[in-house]
Amino acid sequence: MSTEKIRMTYREGLRQGLRDALRKDANVFLMGEDVGRYGGSYAVSREFLAEFGPDRVRDTPLSESAFVGAGIGAALGGARPIVEIMTVNFSLLALDQIINNAASLLHMSGGQFNVPLVIRIGTGAGRQLAAQHSHSFEGWYAHIPGIRILAPATVEDARGMIAAALLEPNPVLIFEHVMLLSMEAEVEERPPHVDIDFAKVRREGEDLSLITYGGSLPKALEAAEILEKSGVSAEVLDLRTLRPLDDASIQKTIQKTGRGVIIDEGWRSGSLSSEISARISEQAFSVLKAPIVRICTKEVPIPYPRHLEEAALPSVKEIVDAGLNLMGKNVRI
Repeated sequence: MSTEKIRMTYREGLRQGLRDALRKDANVFLMGEDVGRYGGSYAVSREFLAEFGPDRVRDTPLSESAFVGAGIGAALGGARPIVEIMTVNFSLLALDQIINNAASLLHMSGGQFNVPLVIRIGTGAGRQLAAQHSHSFEGWYAHIPGIRILAPATVEDARGMIAAALLEPNPVLIFEHVMLLSMEAEVEERPPHVDIDFAKVRREGEDLSLITYGGSLPKALEAAEILEKSGVSAEVLDLRTLRPLDDASIQKTIQKTGRGVIIDEGWRSGSLSSEISARISEQAFSVLKAPIVRICTKEVPIPYPRHLEEAALPSVKEIVDAGLNLMGKNVRI
């Protein structure tokens, strides 16, 4: 039986996922800065206050530590809170609550207390919001045991990961890249289940693997199209879940191609790309036909001027040039 298709944006996918969660379970509520009267910093919760009321769509004070802590308390009390943090830089103000409480309580209580909390966080650069609002700290959080880290890179995942996250008994952080909000795609009218345990191959290839997540996925796919015109078949792996990493899928694509380019909007030093590169070296060194290449954000705070911001971030050209060099087609990067 054929399934109806509809077009929607990443923003609308997030919105539909949230609305479905609020409609399905009376224990679910949304809280954060400007989620109610303003309709969300990125218009994701527009009109939710009128539909669900102030008990379930709660505007909070400008104190990330306070409202994330309130969300942890609500989760411990049996509710299913979804906490929105406007930008990943602001999440640093709640690190004590996230790391010392949400991520640790199950362990510290000897398995007695789960914290079924979902935290949505705007992440990434590209909107000229300068260093206070533009960084990518997903790799930092992926370092922490006790939490699951998701990075939806498609409209389908943006819509479906909320429901999957709410099934988890422990804290889930969802990093939503702000440059994807206007991206459109055709999706099934009835959203399928999103399996957050596995990475997903977004494009099959034979010669090299482009491994990435979140806002860098469209760049990787565009680079793969360009490489195809040069006779290079690039496979694109979307990690989707950054903790726990789907190690098997990473090793499978490297076993297949023998070459890897990791695209990570975090800084290169101590990055998620470092961890992935190390795992490949530990588990698949014998099949590598060339060293693993990492393309990351330059080691500077994200600049404000557009030309400098673009120069600081991973680019399609860098990915293409790295792929050509791995195939022995020497290109200056």
